[in-house]
Order: sequence, then structure tokens, then C-alpha cells
Amino acid sequence: MHAVNRRAARVAARCLVVPLAVAPLLFAAQPAFAHTDLVTGSPAEAASESRPPRTIKLTFSDEMTSRYAKVALTAPDGEPGAAGAPQVTGRTVTLPVKPGLPAGSYTVGYRVVSADGHPVTGSYRFTVEEAAPAPAPTPTRTPTPTPARTDDASRTDDTSSTPDPPLPVVAIAGGLFLLAAAGVSVAVTRRRRTRHGS
Repeated sequence: MHAVNRRAARVAARCLVVPLAVAPLLFAAQPAFAHTDLVTGSPAEAASESRPPRTIKLTFSDEMTSRYAKVALTAPDGEPGAAGAPQVTGRTVTLPVKPGLPAGSYTVGYRVVSADGHPVTGSYRFTVEEAAPAPAPTPTRTPTPTPARTDDASRTDDTSSTPDPPLPVVAIAGGLFLLAAAGVSVAVTRRRRTRHGS
């Protein structure tokens, strides 16, 4: 009876040893087969937006790097809708969007690398109901007109700009005037004397 129990215990122990030994290998092998998946997108798949978004945000199941995260946006007219390169922060990749895009169906495409080095690609669509408003024109400043100079002001400026005659010229002119006056006086006196003498 005891021999039978011992044999049963040995068989049960052997049955437990094999699964316990294989279990760590199975758990260790799981990350090697895991792929990176898209968790959320903004705008979301099949969403209907009233206006074109300013950015596209994709959140993945694993952390990303700028080197291995590529995101693109295609506008309804087939032209690229991105305004620059995608920015990576942890598991989120943000793509700036051009302003002034039209209404219609947009396609978001992505290509990332999973933890095991396997590239993962995918895409989805969303709809924009109205086109983005046109940017407001930049106001231009009107130059202030310079007031015109009046005639009085110009005359004043002309008068003030005329130089005064120098003092030597004034003195010479005054001397000549005095000499002429003296000559006239002498001539008159002589004429009077001549008349009285005759």
C-alpha cells in the first residue's frame, strides 16, 4: 500500500516539474512576439470633424523614438497635409498640420518599429466637414503725411538766412555820405560869398 502511494507521488512530482520548468521560457518568449499597436488617434478613425485639426496625435502601446516613428497626413486633394516633422514624446507621436486645408476625407498613415524590431504600418481615415478659414490679412500702417511749409514760414526762413552787412562796409558808406554833405555845404558857401563880393 505504501509502495503504491510512493509511486503515485513520484509520478505527480514529475508531471509538475515539466510545466514549471517550461513556464519561464514561455513568459520570456512573449515579449519577443509582441508587436507595437496603435492605441488611440486624434482625430479618431472614421471621426467627422467640423474643421481641420491643428495636429494629429497617435498613441502607441510602446514608447517611440523619432528615428523609428513616421507619420503622414494626406489631404483630400492628394497633397501632403503635414506642416513639419512628427514630434515624439514617450508613446505619443504628434504631427503638425498645415493651416487652410480643404474639407473632405483625410488619410493618416504611420510606420513604426515594434519592440522586436518588426516594422508595423497602418492607416485610417477621418472626415472634415468645413474648410479652414482663410487667414486674416495683415493690417498695413499708413504713413503720416508731413505738413507743407507755408509761404510766411519760408519768407521768415529766407530773411533769417540773409546775413547782415559787416561793420566796415557800414562805416565806409557813412563816411562817404558825410564827405559828400560837407562838399555840398562848401560849394553853397562859396557861391554865396561870390554873389556878395560882386
